Amino acid sequence: MSDDSSTSSAEQSVKEEKEEEITDLSNSDVCTKYQEASKIVNLALKGLMEQCVVGAKVLDLCKFGTTIIDTQAARLYTKKVNGKSIERGVAFPVCVSVNDVICNHSPLASEETEPLKAGDIVKIDLGCHIDGYISVAAHTLIVSESADSPPQADDEMGNVAVAAYNAMLVAAASIKAGNKNTEVTETVNRIAEAYNVNAISSVRMHQMKRFVIDGVKEVALKAPTADELEAGEEKVDECTFEQAEVYAVDVAMSTGEGKPRPGILRTTVFKRNVEANYRLKMKNSRYVLSEVDKKFPTLPFTLAHFEDERGARMGVTECVSHGLLTPYPVLHEQKSAKVAHFKCTVLLLPSGTTRVTGLEMPGYFKTEKQPDEETQKVLAELEDIAAKKAAKKAAKKKKKKAT
Repeated sequence: MSDDSSTSSAEQSVKEEKEEEITDLSNSDVCTKYQEASKIVNLALKGLMEQCVVGAKVLDLCKFGTTIIDTQAARLYTKKVNGKSIERGVAFPVCVSVNDVICNHSPLASEETEPLKAGDIVKIDLGCHIDGYISVAAHTLIVSESADSPPQADDEMGNVAVAAYNAMLVAAASIKAGNKNTEVTETVNRIAEAYNVNAISSVRMHQMKRFVIDGVKEVALKAPTADELEAGEEKVDECTFEQAEVYAVDVAMSTGEGKPRPGILRTTVFKRNVEANYRLKMKNSRYVLSEVDKKFPTLPFTLAHFEDERGARMGVTECVSHGLLTPYPVLHEQKSAKVAHFKCTVLLLPSGTTRVTGLEMPGYFKTEKQPDEETQKVLAELEDIAAKKAAKKAAKKKKKKAT
């Protein structure tokens, strides 16, 4: 006769001994998934840069980038785990924002904007995830007249692009265990001031976790003024970075005021607010929420992904008004302003902070302005590290070829 109580105790002991799933960078498998997602992000960015030519349509570019992400992600982790397929694909919809449009522009088929023309300033923003582990990036370029004639950037555009890119690099290097978010904000402001440009006030850097693209820990590009706080802008709480965390280092700068404003372009990117519930009245609204809960329960999506686009457009309003969906509005600067947007993903590893996404800044962005001494020192250190890595990689390649 078996002792039920002892059997039960043994089972309980086994359960307690079973380790909980580790979902941060201390798990090597998690680290690998971030790395694989990052490779896809960089590949999609490179592909989109090549497609940004005179006559290209923003809608087609968004579809092209989405196809790259979905196709490449589908090739990885194809084996089921505990009978379930591993989720993978787009983590943030491909957005292509032109000229005074800062970010979040992902048009619907029924609302296509005019094709790209020579001299247009294009900002590309996208994200990919493998099993919920997210990598994101953004890049800025100028459309050239032809493949044989590289674009020309005027002084203003050169200033703002170099400022935004350098701010991203230095901010990424500053996000390391023990540092505070306020230090990064001060760094970004110092660089913006040196190049005589303004950081976009509403853009923030975010910690990312599994299936969470905008974690609790944030970094403001600049602290809100008293007037902005009175108008409803929230102040970012101070926090300290810790090892094994992941961050989206997001920097957008402008030659204008740095204060985004609404425009005529429709908001199409949204994210489910998982904490909100409400019994919707409209049929179209229930359709939208049902599709979101099935296909996009945690990560941002675009209405372009819905088969019934008209129904989605009609139904999303009630979902937003009751807090079920959080909108990512299309942000604009003043028409005369030049805007640059760069973003990368960093992993806080035991060996230090590692930048895993983001491309090199186009060489035609140049400026005669110089950053402050502290920024120059950090940039010089980063160049030295990059040169050593390149030399090591070249030596390894040469040795492999010799054998």
